[in-house]
Amino acid sequence: MDYDVVHTDDVPITDLSDIDEIPPDLRIRAIDEIFDTNSLNVKLWYFEPGEEIGYHAHNEQEELYYVLEGEFSLKLGRSGETEFVDAGPGTFWVAKPEVGHGHRNVGDEEGVILAIGAPAVDDPGVDPHGLDDDA
Repeated sequence: MDYDVVHTDDVPITDLSDIDEIPPDLRIRAIDEIFDTNSLNVKLWYFEPGEEIGYHAHNEQEELYYVLEGEFSLKLGRSGETEFVDAGPGTFWVAKPEVGHGHRNVGDEEGVILAIGAPAVDDPGVDPHGLDDDA
């Protein structure tokens, strides 16, 4: 079959706190694993109040985010040029390769973010402060 359809409830939740090598200790639904995508990574990230993904960058991967639920504070931009932006449901943002980004649930309720990254490469987060400014 050339297509698949799945409901969110049919995608298992992975508790990242059970996996020592993968910070942060959040919960995700790995949509890309259900669909076995080759070109992009797709995750739903779940944040309790105060939880965050710290400021980081990727060498190759570009990431698009969309807030489904909750209120977030975003830290965006290259090292030394960061801005903080408020983001609620319906907000999109993008982080290009080598551009720092992080987000924190500043609300009182659980927050949910859809994250889409491409290309689908193993590209763990790196410290944006160590990247060249002329990237």
